Amino acid sequence: MAMWIQAQQLQGEALHQMQALYGQHFPIEVRHYLAQWIECQLWDSVELDNPVEEAKAKRLLDNLVSELQRKAQLQGGEDGFLLKIKLGHYANQLKSTYDRCPLELVRCIKHILHSEQRLVQEATNASSGGGGQAMDSLSQRHQQINQSFEELRLATQETENELRKLQHSQEYFIIQYQENMRIQAQLSSLSTLPPAERTQRETTLQSKRTTVETWLTREASTLQKYRLDLSEQHQKTLALLRKQQTLILDEELIQWKRRQQLSGNGGPHEGGLDVLQSWCEKLADLIWQNRQQIRRCEHLTQQLPLPGPMEELLSKLNSDITDIISALVTSTFIIEKQPPQVLKTQTKFAATVRLLVGGKLNVHMNPPQVKAVIVSEQQAKALLKNESTHSESSGEILNNNCVMEYHQATGTLSAHFRNMSLKRIKRSDRRGAESVTEEKFTVLFESQFSVGGNELVFHVKTLSLPVVVIVHGSQDNNATATVLWDNAFAEPGRVPFIVPDKVMWPQLCEALDMKYKAEMHSGRGLSEDNMVFLAQKAFTSSSNNPEDFRNVSISWAQFNRESLPGRNFTFWQWFDGVVELMKKHLKPHWNDGAILGFVNKQQAQDMLLSKPNGTFLLRFSDSEIGGITIAWVAENPNKQGERLVWNLLPYTTKDFSIRSLADRISDLNHLLFLYPDRPKDEVFAKYYTPPLSKAVDGYVKPQIKQVVPE
Repeated sequence: MAMWIQAQQLQGEALHQMQALYGQHFPIEVRHYLAQWIECQLWDSVELDNPVEEAKAKRLLDNLVSELQRKAQLQGGEDGFLLKIKLGHYANQLKSTYDRCPLELVRCIKHILHSEQRLVQEATNASSGGGGQAMDSLSQRHQQINQSFEELRLATQETENELRKLQHSQEYFIIQYQENMRIQAQLSSLSTLPPAERTQRETTLQSKRTTVETWLTREASTLQKYRLDLSEQHQKTLALLRKQQTLILDEELIQWKRRQQLSGNGGPHEGGLDVLQSWCEKLADLIWQNRQQIRRCEHLTQQLPLPGPMEELLSKLNSDITDIISALVTSTFIIEKQPPQVLKTQTKFAATVRLLVGGKLNVHMNPPQVKAVIVSEQQAKALLKNESTHSESSGEILNNNCVMEYHQATGTLSAHFRNMSLKRIKRSDRRGAESVTEEKFTVLFESQFSVGGNELVFHVKTLSLPVVVIVHGSQDNNATATVLWDNAFAEPGRVPFIVPDKVMWPQLCEALDMKYKAEMHSGRGLSEDNMVFLAQKAFTSSSNNPEDFRNVSISWAQFNRESLPGRNFTFWQWFDGVVELMKKHLKPHWNDGAILGFVNKQQAQDMLLSKPNGTFLLRFSDSEIGGITIAWVAENPNKQGERLVWNLLPYTTKDFSIRSLADRISDLNHLLFLYPDRPKDEVFAKYYTPPLSKAVDGYVKPQIKQVVPE
């Protein structure tokens, strides 16, 4: 309920935005009276793109309706009577609206809660004067964009007012012109009158005609000036529109896409599209209003042609505004949920595309169909150069057509591809040492639709992030390396899918740290010492100084094409093996700080020999992918007074699927202290498997224990 209490404190535009979230699809009264219940439900646990989750959504709908009915029954007294009827009505309304599509209710409530959270957060940051420099910068950018929208709104309102004045002036001019024509006709008919009367009438009509013609000449000049001034105002508005659109599409939207790409490496979630969509919708609204104004100007010019450059000016304005709206529509056809970047054939996958201005331009009135096609890197290059690649593809995707759906609750127009599957892939000839897991493809999504009653027809297309196609699970780690390198080092606006062959070592460390933290679901990433260890491995160096690696570059070949010296695996394959082992079996121990991991044999020996016997540490194996070993210090049984460091044969995923690390450490009585000096039970006891219960049905279950030979 805390969120709803804060939401009610919003003011001004934020309050208006919050109120706009509610309507017939979800009444604000339901939010108010069930605030605590709504905020306690696990809405985010429902996967909207998974039809299997419909049963879970149905339970939430039924529970919501029951809560509303219960709340209605609790109302009593004179004041409660109307509320009782109203809440009962809302219960029936929600039931009938969402009974056949309960996932839409979940989508609606998730959108409302996330939007409220964002509005409250923005208001909190504004009132506290910060939230850090980055938040200040973000707020300033958003403030600048909103301020520009206000300027554009005022400019558009001003040209609308001027256009009406022009229209009124022109209508009066036409009336006077008709009056002049009537006087002219009267003068022509005077010949039938007697001379005396004709002279008198002629003098009067001539004087009247002279006055009207003088006014018409002067007014024609004024009208032309009005038209030219209005045209100049429209040019200024279009320049502002173009500047605002560039800021939103070429900066804000590109940054969102970059965050989306980095999230593929484990970076923070790219964030919602609600703010971007609201900006794009405002742009679409303003562009359309200005376009209609220009069209009306054209109509007025055709209705009353006057000498001058107006026709050319309006033609240019019309062309410019059409270019602007075309750029907006084609740029806002985006992939909200990317297909998996490591794509296995014959395996189901999903993706979502969205048209940010679809609702505003009423595209959903005639829902367009979107088609998905897989294309090669070369075909993607040709597409971006507008070279014809019609119906060219590099494989066959099943269930690759989807109709865009309009979600009234959120105002979004999107197509959810839920059951796509790559049936086959056609590979191109590889270059040099390139392997199949280095070959990049992309999923092309395209559609066609019209706006303004078939006035403008758009053919839109968008490319997914690069995908690597595999046919077997054994190719996964090398494919992941290609994707990680591409996501980390791709530059905006690149030719598909060019990435540098060499990067600076600190850049790669940042990417590896991002990946590692994401896989561990932990704030504990890779320390500077860990980075030095990795650098030693990557560059076959013995330096312990981080500064020695600051200005060193690492090539793709060193990363995942050439094997490490004396090994049959690459640097990435070793690192990825560690990540896989950790996330499957050892994540809690890493997050507890129990695993040092990135320590070589010699370092382990130096560290342990300074500690009491029975001290041990856990380090990753140098010789085996996805292996971890226990090193400990103890007396040499063959030489009294001498101490040695011993290393167990590395454990792998297979070993931990039989008996856990904690239980194995518990089994070894000679292990006493986790380096530097923590009693092992203090660290690992909470992970020990509880002792087995007594015999059941006369059978005693055997227990596996680890033993190290004396």
